[in-house]
Amino acid sequence: MYPDTNQKLELNDWLRICQYWYNWQLGDRFNWWEHSRNYAILPQGEFCYISCSLPPLQLRDNPNFYTQKKLLPQFKEDLVKVGHSGELLDFKRVPSQTLQDISQRADLAFTRFLRNDASGKKSGKPRFKSSSTFSTIRVEGQAVTIERTEKDWLFVSISKLAGWLKVRLHRPLPDGFTLKNILITKKADGWYVTIALEDPTVPVFSLDEIVPSWDNSIGMDAVLHENDYLATSVGEKLPSLKSFRKSQDRLAKVQGRKATKKNGSAKRRKLAKREAQEHQRIARSRIDHAYKTAHQLVRTNKKVFFIEHLNLRGLSKRNKAKKDEDGKFIANGQAAKSGLNKSWNDAAFGQFFTTLDYIAAKAGAVVLKVNPAYTSQLLSYRDEFVFTDCSIRNYFDLEELLNVDRDVNASINIKRVGLGLFPTIKSRKGKVVITTTATASTSKEVLAILRKLGTASVKNSVDEIPEAHTDRLRQCG
Repeated sequence: MYPDTNQKLELNDWLRICQYWYNWQLGDRFNWWEHSRNYAILPQGEFCYISCSLPPLQLRDNPNFYTQKKLLPQFKEDLVKVGHSGELLDFKRVPSQTLQDISQRADLAFTRFLRNDASGKKSGKPRFKSSSTFSTIRVEGQAVTIERTEKDWLFVSISKLAGWLKVRLHRPLPDGFTLKNILITKKADGWYVTIALEDPTVPVFSLDEIVPSWDNSIGMDAVLHENDYLATSVGEKLPSLKSFRKSQDRLAKVQGRKATKKNGSAKRRKLAKREAQEHQRIARSRIDHAYKTAHQLVRTNKKVFFIEHLNLRGLSKRNKAKKDEDGKFIANGQAAKSGLNKSWNDAAFGQFFTTLDYIAAKAGAVVLKVNPAYTSQLLSYRDEFVFTDCSIRNYFDLEELLNVDRDVNASINIKRVGLGLFPTIKSRKGKVVITTTATASTSKEVLAILRKLGTASVKNSVDEIPEAHTDRLRQCG
């Protein structure tokens, strides 16, 4: 979006007012939580009761979305003075639906802090927003009018904003659409608009009708080894991007220069903006890589994509501190794991899986998460634990004369888990035992895939074969 100078000033004021309104609602809820509720434990330590620290006449109900939204007319009666800065804010300048949406965002943030969401996860304590963390506001469609379109340009008008906004169109608007709302975002390099449309001509796919089979499905294993990003059950290895590692030296140079400047100076603000642009460049590289990789997978014409259900937060978590008998800290392996944590965060598998789900849904496919337990260790065509160490990247099978790649083998196992063909493995008395198996039903298909790949070539794998097996190879010709 390309607003003029007056429109930029007005939009900046909108962001400041919405930021203040969001922080005020969170502060109001925290104040009620601290002053109106006081937990006291009985001497027995068995039960607890809730006592109020305020007199009965000063008690008030728990603030919620409706009670806080009803306060907006009072804020619009006069200018609101900010306590710490003394600036005056005019709430009447912002569209009413935008302020109501801010109330809904604050209510959602605080509700997730108190209760679990639909997936059973609980969010942390909501944070107060600064000017750098509050950058998006929503304007409802009834306050937006599309004036005209000219080639790749769109001109829209927004209630309470003087003039037309000039927006560059990245794709043509469909005929007969309904404008739902727009999101106005301020980023490091300018302003952006996200337009939400409802097009009745788009068909609705029922993903429940897709039945996974061996031919219409594909398994994927998150590799994160050297320059490999993903391994698929068809034998492909997709490359990684490593956008942060490629840009960390340039980013560190800008951060070092910024640290030497005085707080609040023009030079520091200029370097801070350049630092934000570097972070934006890294983030956009990740998004671009995720979309390109997702489109490459969807073009295989598969209908079911099996991915690993990874605990990404746990994989990039710091190790627990260790202490000796004297209470001194000892080595806990965090120095070696720091580089791995950076690689997991740089790979952004969570963002990629979300993008793949979005792209696959548009193509009439579905993405399913499976449990990856033991998929990297078990041989995919035989019930045998081979890849017991992460350093084992290849395994040469003398019986089948195959050089099996660890990552491709794991992706095939993930596909078998999704189809319900993976053996049942349990741990008994410290030993891993295979109780039930269905490997024989898929061994032919798996061997066909491995022989078709370049990993099945014995000539290309002579350097990786142990010397003790060379006599066996000569006997087999």
